[in-house]
Amino acid sequence: MVGTVANAWAARDSSGHLSPYSFHLRETGPDDMVLRVLYCGVDHTDLHQVRGELNSSTTKYPLVPGHEVVGEVIELGSEVKNFKVGDTVGVGGVIGCCGECSLCNSNLEQYCNKMISTYNHLYQDGTTTQGGFSSAMVIHHRFAVKIPEKLAPEQAAPLLCAGVTAYSPLKQFMGTGKTIKGGILGLGGVGHLGVIIAKAMGHHVTVISSSDKKRVEAMEHLHADSFLVSTNQSEIKQAVNSFDYILDTVPAFHPLETYLSLLKAQGKLLVVGAVPQPLQFLASDMILGKKAIMGSFIGSMKDMQELVDLWVEKGLTSMIEVVKMDYINKAFQRMERNDVRYRFVLDVAGSNFE
Repeated sequence: MVGTVANAWAARDSSGHLSPYSFHLRETGPDDMVLRVLYCGVDHTDLHQVRGELNSSTTKYPLVPGHEVVGEVIELGSEVKNFKVGDTVGVGGVIGCCGECSLCNSNLEQYCNKMISTYNHLYQDGTTTQGGFSSAMVIHHRFAVKIPEKLAPEQAAPLLCAGVTAYSPLKQFMGTGKTIKGGILGLGGVGHLGVIIAKAMGHHVTVISSSDKKRVEAMEHLHADSFLVSTNQSEIKQAVNSFDYILDTVPAFHPLETYLSLLKAQGKLLVVGAVPQPLQFLASDMILGKKAIMGSFIGSMKDMQELVDLWVEKGLTSMIEVVKMDYINKAFQRMERNDVRYRFVLDVAGSNFE
């Protein structure tokens, strides 16, 4: 596959506008697989990245985003034993690590100092990584998970970043033997999957939103147990000191004081939204309740495989809107307006790249 051309959609500059683009896939090695990309989810981080809003000094254009990739294996390296040609596999936000440090050996490879992101990064051979808004990818077999036959590939795509981003910090509350009260702050791509996952874990789940607009969706469509409007001071007052955790999925600036007040003593605010500005809180809000703010970055490959298997075991369904590749700029606009329920998934294999 040396020199094979992949067709894609890429951003050329910080305007974030995507257009057709072609590039050469990196040389494949004995541990690599070549994938024909079938579907790719669209994440808020993709929008931040194409605009250079995250680590702008290191943004590399042309930039092909996409890190919720579902593909079909079309070629195997000689050392790949755990997959076969024709398998459907998933690729998330990480495609490389050192493989030797304590983090890599503890299923925490996403925190390795030599972690390689799916796009806008440099691979070990010096090539720029490009994401799943493309017709094909080359991937080290360690960074792919098997998608079960019973799980539709378009359904699997959002699990590979949004889903595992919620699952990874929430799994610490599994098997406690007690009723866990959790809050899901923000009902977007990650938030809606957080509700589904937390409910599947048996938690009592409250959706926290800044307005009442999503109450019906949260309660009737996602089967949350309750709904809390963060701008309603009466509701907030009644909910103070009531949550074991709040999963904060909001990708835009928001003060944290209100949400820290909702936590029980020793409760945790789990921050997973990639906010491009500093967040604010008072130290006393944490000290007086032995509360914690905990960040979490996507999840490990082990987490990802556990989640796709859980999806099949529980018969879960994510709420997605499947669109063609040439709709991506409009999808970004709608996503920014929060006008999607709840995740765009690109039909890459069925799209025109001209």
